[in-house]
Amino acid sequence: MRGGEIICLGIESTAHTFGVGIVDSSGAILANELDTYRPLSGGIHPREAAQHHATVAHTVLERALRHAGIGFENVDVVAFSYGPGLGPCLRTGATLGRALALKLVRPLVAVNHGVAHIEVGKLLTGFRDPVALYVAGGNTLVTTLHEGRYRVLGETLDIAAGNCLDAFGIKAGIGPMPEPENRARSGKRLYSMPINVKGMDVSFSGILTAAEKLVEGGVPVEDVALSVTEAVYAMLTEVLERAVALTMKREVLLVGGLARSRRLQEMVEEMVKIHGAEFKPIPDQYLGDNGAMIAWTGLKMYQHGQLTTIEQSIVKPKLRIDETEVLWH
Repeated sequence: MRGGEIICLGIESTAHTFGVGIVDSSGAILANELDTYRPLSGGIHPREAAQHHATVAHTVLERALRHAGIGFENVDVVAFSYGPGLGPCLRTGATLGRALALKLVRPLVAVNHGVAHIEVGKLLTGFRDPVALYVAGGNTLVTTLHEGRYRVLGETLDIAAGNCLDAFGIKAGIGPMPEPENRARSGKRLYSMPINVKGMDVSFSGILTAAEKLVEGGVPVEDVALSVTEAVYAMLTEVLERAVALTMKREVLLVGGLARSRRLQEMVEEMVKIHGAEFKPIPDQYLGDNGAMIAWTGLKMYQHGQLTTIEQSIVKPKLRIDETEVLWH
């Protein structure tokens, strides 16, 4: 504790990013340090990513404490992401979380990664009850808080939107996001894509297949990138609009790594105007996976008695966003 505020240290390790964030109970983000695993080719290799996390953990932790200007003695709570994510990566972060909690004799909190994305977004925008589109490499869903949980209003039926764009970029030889969106700015022709929206749910595998065929057929990669990104973002905006109309809520959040997309932000901004709603973009550093979101959510859970024993601190790679009780609202 410092200055009368409770301080929480949060550890993020669900996928390619190892992060340590430190926040206090006033909502001040004191530190948000991270180090990202970058494979030499292809997508994330879970064990390689976990080895990366184990290698950089002590350095990232030290940087966070130094940036926050505190020592271990000032930390009141330790939080870690326990799912969803890649098993080996999650276990690396959980191991550090347990070790710190035991060493410092501090409470431990297991945090739902998806809930944390939304909670830090609410902190930074001041929103109280938004509809949220959570879009990333491994997750795509529309959700809002209802009766103490974030309820899933719609989600992907196959691959995540970020995965679709990353896979397209890698197979087209230009690299993962943001390269497909960067190349799309030079595109001159839109090609038809198999838009697949089923009620509130979406499917992106057909778009990925169609894009690969266009590239193989000699269509300029810039035109394919334009076609793919526009189709994916239009689908996401459509299901988000349906959620806004259904709930009649007037605050809209974009969270997750793909929410950094300026084009997606533009589409959402235009959509919310039609419904008299408000959209506020979140700073990029808090859209991707980060430790600050784990620390902030862990602190709120701690304040409402949602603690985790060492025996209970088992990671859950397939954890869903609606499995966590949100007692602090």
